[in-house]
Amino acid sequence: YRIKADGCHMGQLDGSFKMAREKLKRKILGITCHNSKVLAKNAIQNNVDYVAFGSFFQSKLKPNAKKANLKILKWAKKNIKKPVVAIGGINNINYKKLIKAGANYIALSSFIWDNPKLKPEEAIRKFK
Repeated sequence: YRIKADGCHMGQLDGSFKMAREKLKRKILGITCHNSKVLAKNAIQNNVDYVAFGSFFQSKLKPNAKKANLKILKWAKKNIKKPVVAIGGINNINYKKLIKAGANYIALSSFIWDNPKLKPEEAIRKFK
């Protein structure tokens, strides 16, 4: 059984990043750094393709996730030369402040897939 993938996103407790990089070779590989400059610097040293910070807002998917603040995005914009992703509780209203603070990308889950008011296609259209 073979799975074709473009890449992988890892959490801090998801195993060895170095091993994942060896297995995935030239695939996209990123890691969550919560609200930590140290974790982000370590990720860069380990040849990530992007770093992710969060959770910025309360999330249904991970209600006990470590919290991040906008200062980490401002720091990353100045100090990290790789793409920066914001994660955690993002919706069609609060995402703008993350982009303004320095996120290159946002990662969405609950707003699209677990939205009690909108179908996934409708939720995605809210970001235009």
